[in-house]
Amino acid sequence: MDRDRSQKKRAALLTAIDYEKMRGFSLSELMVAMAVGLVVLGTAYNIFTVQNKSLSNQEQIVEMQQSVRAAMDMICREARMAGYNPAGATFAGVTVNVSQLEIKTDRDGDAIISASDDVTYTYDSVNLRINKTTSGTTEPLAENIEALTFQYLDAAGNVTTSSADVRMISITITGRTALPDPLYPLNSGYRTYMLTTNIVPRNLSI
Repeated sequence: MDRDRSQKKRAALLTAIDYEKMRGFSLSELMVAMAVGLVVLGTAYNIFTVQNKSLSNQEQIVEMQQSVRAAMDMICREARMAGYNPAGATFAGVTVNVSQLEIKTDRDGDAIISASDDVTYTYDSVNLRINKTTSGTTEPLAENIEALTFQYLDAAGNVTTSSADVRMISITITGRTALPDPLYPLNSGYRTYMLTTNIVPRNLSI
C-alpha cells in the first residue's frame, strides 16, 4: 500500500513537471520579447537608413565631380586649338567676353571661319547648366552647374580686355549635387565642387 502511495506521488510530480514544461510563455513574457525585438529591428533600420543616405550622398558627389571634370576637359581641348590658322587668315582666336568663351579655329585651312569653326560656351543661370553653341546649334554640355567664369590674361599674366593680347585663359567651373543633403548645413544642402584650369592656346602666340 505504501508502494502504491509512493508511485501515485511520483506520477503526480511528473505530471506537474510536464505541465510546467508545456504551459508556454506568459503574456508579460511575450510583451517583453516583442519590445526587445522592436528595439533591435528599429536599430537595424536606423543603421540601414544612415548607410543608405551616406551611399547616396557619395554617389552624388562623385557624379558632380565627374560632370565638372568632363565639361572642363571638353572646353580645354577646344580652347587649346583657339587661333589655329594654317592658311594665314585674319581673325581673333579668342574673343574677350566675361560672360562667355568664344573660340575660333580654321580647322579645314580654307581661310574662312565658318559656323562650324566658331564654338561658344555660355552659362545658363536659369537651368544651371553649361551650353555649347556651334554651327548655329546650342546643346547642353553639363548640368547642375552653379557658376562658369572666364578670365583673359596677356603674355605678362595680367588681365586684358583686348582679344589680340590674349595668351592665357583661366576657366572656373562650380558644380553642385543634383539633390540637397538635409544634413549639410551650407548652400541650402547642396554640396559644391569648384575646378579652375589655366589654358595657354599655343596658336595665339604665333
